[in-house]
Amino acid sequence: MRVTTRRWLKWLLPTLVVLVLGAAVGRAIKAKQADRAQATQAAGVAAAALELAPTDLVPVQRQELVRRLPISGSLEAVSTAVVKAKVAAEVRELGVREGDKVRAGQLIAQLDTSEYAARLRQAQEQAASARAQLEIAERTLQNNRALVDQGFISKNALDTSVSNAAAARATLLAAQANADLARKALDDTALRAPIPGQVSQRFVQAGERVGVDGRVVEIVDLSRIELKAAVAPEDVAQLQVGSRAQLQVDGLATPVAAEVARINPGTQAGTRAVLVYLSVQPQAGLRHGLFASGQVELGRGPALAVPEGSVRRDQPEPYVLVVQDGKVVHKRVSLGPRGSAGPRGEALVAVASGLSEGDRVLQGSLGLVRDGTPVRVTAMAPAAAASR
Repeated sequence: MRVTTRRWLKWLLPTLVVLVLGAAVGRAIKAKQADRAQATQAAGVAAAALELAPTDLVPVQRQELVRRLPISGSLEAVSTAVVKAKVAAEVRELGVREGDKVRAGQLIAQLDTSEYAARLRQAQEQAASARAQLEIAERTLQNNRALVDQGFISKNALDTSVSNAAAARATLLAAQANADLARKALDDTALRAPIPGQVSQRFVQAGERVGVDGRVVEIVDLSRIELKAAVAPEDVAQLQVGSRAQLQVDGLATPVAAEVARINPGTQAGTRAVLVYLSVQPQAGLRHGLFASGQVELGRGPALAVPEGSVRRDQPEPYVLVVQDGKVVHKRVSLGPRGSAGPRGEALVAVASGLSEGDRVLQGSLGLVRDGTPVRVTAMAPAAAASR
């Protein structure tokens, strides 16, 4: 028994030593793993911070906000005229073409005069015959008056002479009126420019026959040009006669100055839009019918404003992303009027409440960022800063 106990103790002591050493090593390994996990977690948190460049932040500041209303429409000459034929005839001469300048009263086209010259001669001959009949009736009346005084004819015969003279006088007046109408029809065969300007369209060619009110040419006067724009009813109340505007016209590289000249008192059927007319300053290259777009200045004044693109609208109420204490904070805002500022006319919106001057707002180009996301603003390289 003693021999067996000694053998068991001989193997037990080394086993206990090995177990104690194993437990110590296990505790040391777990401690190292915990340290590594903490270091890895700290590194992950640092890596999860959103890096921002200084240009990604916009300071909220008070600046002059210019409110503008976008408009668009077609340019139209204030004075235009379509020369129409007043009589039906064949076009004998048409001496103007598109682009030709004309003066007021200048002969543009000549219609065939043969038919209307004959009608005038006929009316003149009828007037001459009526005049001769009137002279005969008046001489007869004078003779009958003398005979009545001498008692040779009755009073009834004198009354008949008076009636005949009056009828002859009326016939002469009617014949003269017909002659005047025939003379006017002959004069109407000569088509003249009612206004000065340039020929924009020719509707007929020489040798064609035109009817009454048939269009011959169109004339436009480019000395006065207006923009006719349709404006929504809710925006018309902000417009005033005299408001200035800047227009971009198709084909012109530089903007054109304009001014609100008139506002139509009625609305268009269907759209209920109101037509607004802007007088455009004369400039080379402006043409009747060109398309133009621009903005009318409604007013200006100081306001606490942010770029319109930085306002987020994916929630029921608008909000902005503000960087505070190294984190992104969602702040709801109450918006005011929209406008622009700066030489490039950056689109801004006034903030009535929710922000303070000096807050830093994230640009809208960064997309959606969760509330509480840590951020780190990196310094910009000198070369990049100079280029910006």
